[in-house]
Amino acid sequence: MSRTPCSVRGWILDVKGAKPAESPQLEIARRTELFATSSVWVEDTQYASGGIAENGAFIILDVPPRKAVIGFQANGADQARIVLEGVPEYADLIIPDVILQPGGATVRDPKAILIRVPDSDVDKVTPTGKTAKVAGYTVPILLVPFSEMGDRREYPNPGGFRPVATFK
Repeated sequence: MSRTPCSVRGWILDVKGAKPAESPQLEIARRTELFATSSVWVEDTQYASGGIAENGAFIILDVPPRKAVIGFQANGADQARIVLEGVPEYADLIIPDVILQPGGATVRDPKAILIRVPDSDVDKVTPTGKTAKVAGYTVPILLVPFSEMGDRREYPNPGGFRPVATFK
């Protein structure tokens, strides 16, 4: 277990090549099933914890900094992976709109990926001038006041079209 862990949060948009259902009700059911049957893990790490919520949001705590591989298992996207390189210690990484595919993953808008690092010496979000790689995309690293990092252990809110009810 890392003594300087990162948190990785985001949400799954869909699986590449998946066909949307014919009606909004069926699409909600399709996505609900997709997210309910999906799983997430960190390769070569025993103690990372997290999961995928029924709206596709995911969170993984205790991810090792510098280099890690996040794995997803979803219907239609076996062994989907996101490779993280150069992510600093204690960072909170937010990856919105992940599109899973067999063996890999893409992000709908790579510019929306955030790497936030808590810092007690800044009073507003400040670029560090450094970058990291997330799923092959170069992402700037930001210093963020501690007071703005209260959500780093919570599932993100994907917004938009998501399942709104659970059927059993």
